[in-house]
Amino acid sequence: MSDSVFTLHRGHRPLLVSVPHAGIEIPRDVAPAFLPRALATEDADWHLDRLYAFVRDAGASFIVPRVARYVIDLNRPPDNTPMYPGANNTELCPIRFFDGTPLYRDAHAPTGAEVARRRERYWAPYHAALAAEVARLRAEHGHAVLFDGHSIRAEIPWLFEGRLADLNLGTANGTSCDAGLRAGLATVLASSPDRTHVVDGRFKGGYITRHYGRPAEGVHTVQLEMVQALYMDERPPFAYDPVRAAHLAPLLGRLVETMLDWRPAG
Repeated sequence: MSDSVFTLHRGHRPLLVSVPHAGIEIPRDVAPAFLPRALATEDADWHLDRLYAFVRDAGASFIVPRVARYVIDLNRPPDNTPMYPGANNTELCPIRFFDGTPLYRDAHAPTGAEVARRRERYWAPYHAALAAEVARLRAEHGHAVLFDGHSIRAEIPWLFEGRLADLNLGTANGTSCDAGLRAGLATVLASSPDRTHVVDGRFKGGYITRHYGRPAEGVHTVQLEMVQALYMDERPPFAYDPVRAAHLAPLLGRLVETMLDWRPAG
């Protein structure tokens, strides 16, 4: 299934993988408002559509957006409530790069009406598809797991202090999924001693993890924020590194198989 907003592969096992920041397209109707630097979409979650492509062969569903997070952030609430109060945040329609400097030309940041238009054009269809696929999987299997995949540069002072752990599992402090699933995924991360990891640290899960995660109703969500240096170059042109990606692939495969094989108790 595909349209101009996203592509959706429907699998036959109880897992949906979402990569909401993997898009890099900036539509021509909004591109002139951005500063030239923004058109390179440097803050994208680069290449995650390629890195996680294997989940389709594993039987999972896979949804990938087309537009860049600079156009609209699919992992932010529709009312633009900050995800991390007290810390620097980017908005539903971001107006800053990850270094805190402006994305838009002077006086060209999106108005309230423009934010509403983008929400209707891009955010709403993505979330409608996400919700429908989760509902389908839950109806067919009795439960559904939604895995939200992200990546980021290891050091971004405007967003967090110091260097980020290589692998950051987020479960909204344990509220978005079953405790057994959380523990199983944490065990997989701990089995990779050459990579650092943390559970519910700086990145506890964004809107998708928090909104869709309803363990009591059979929907379990988790987010993985990984350092991009694990599989690509963090500097322009942000090239995919097949050697590093191949080294990471077995770990990602174990995480996905853990989610595919997991069943709620009882």
